[in-house]
Amino acid sequence: MKYLMTTAAMLSASVAWAETSVLKVYTYDSFVSDWGPGPAVEAAFEETCSCDLQLIGAGDGAALLARIKLEGARSEADVVLGLDTNLTAAAKETELFAPHSVAAEFTLPVEWSDDTFAPFDWGYFAFVHNADMDAPANFRELADSDLKIAIQDPRSSTPGLGLLMWVKAAYGDDAPAMWSDLSDNVLTVTKGWSESYGLFLEGEADMVLSYTTSPAYHLIAEEDAGKAAAAFDEGHYMQVEVAGKLANSDQPELADAFLAFMVSDAFQSIIPTTNWMYPAVTPAEGLPEGFDTLITPAKALLLSPEDAAAARDGALAEWRNALAQ
Repeated sequence: MKYLMTTAAMLSASVAWAETSVLKVYTYDSFVSDWGPGPAVEAAFEETCSCDLQLIGAGDGAALLARIKLEGARSEADVVLGLDTNLTAAAKETELFAPHSVAAEFTLPVEWSDDTFAPFDWGYFAFVHNADMDAPANFRELADSDLKIAIQDPRSSTPGLGLLMWVKAAYGDDAPAMWSDLSDNVLTVTKGWSESYGLFLEGEADMVLSYTTSPAYHLIAEEDAGKAAAAFDEGHYMQVEVAGKLANSDQPELADAFLAFMVSDAFQSIIPTTNWMYPAVTPAEGLPEGFDTLITPAKALLLSPEDAAAARDGALAEWRNALAQ
């Protein structure tokens, strides 16, 4: 009898598992880390969907698109979460993404009308430093200093690519000369954000490419007011992070449900104190205390997705040439 009950239980479990829908979401590694939004997002969505949400880390942000291109229509992913507007034009060219049906009152600093990708958070790139340091006020002062910076590789990292667009948007045709002057300040180029930020925290670099919101983590999570973001008078480049549904998803309705959940209060309220970015839709309770201490750039810089795509190869060549000298 015990054997029969055990067998029946196993059969019942197998049937239940077979009936559980699985949604696979490719995202960047820090999103799925224990301290990132992933665990809370997974638990909250699974409460609404009776499904198995699998968040799969696929390197840093820019590496996501490379993986999707490599896998093509055979990809097992249903959703990609973690591209940004510097990559969306190239992502659309693959014809691997389907239109979304997300409707939300976005609280972004820019109008949003993209019918393929929906935003989930945003922020401004900045160089983070110890608060007691006399920080440069622009790229020129940084280049003229002896400060050492840790940055990310634009071929694998969205912040790294964002830095290229930042310099290009601020300096235009003078960007190659600025990179030549900055090359002596670059201590290291890491594959992703986590590696370079770790080097900064260990005291290896004076400043690290990150976000204006990064000091909020230290203030709120660690009760440490010792980190700050340098305010650059050229302006700060904006990043809008997005998600999109794969056209060949075998769970299209569940993917739509996830994208709708992504702009809900349940998801958006998780973002500020786990991803340490501004939510795309301000939660009902507002932003956490401490976000009011962050710098507000005097000028916001942002290339359109099409202009960013057109500038990418040239900006990458300028960066490589300068750092190779």
